[in-house]
Amino acid sequence: MAHFAAILYMQDVEKNQEYRPQHLAYLEELAKQGKVHAKGPFVDGAGGLVIYVADSLEDAKELAEKDPYVIEGARRLELHEWKMSN
Repeated sequence: MAHFAAILYMQDVEKNQEYRPQHLAYLEELAKQGKVHAKGPFVDGAGGLVIYVADSLEDAKELAEKDPYVIEGARRLELHEWKMSN
């Protein structure tokens, strides 16, 4: 398993508020499945970050693109494999 950083840049503040409950429920379900390592908003309001746990970039992309924020255009997705170090 590898880690993937999904940077979710703010696109639409109104849609962000509207779809926040669905976004959080989606990530909570994935966290229960062990597919989310960490998540949280940027303090400056520019968006947020989700660290997915997946077998491949393609698998992580599939998870990230199913986020209601991405589907509804509230956030713009940028995805990178992340090498976690201690």
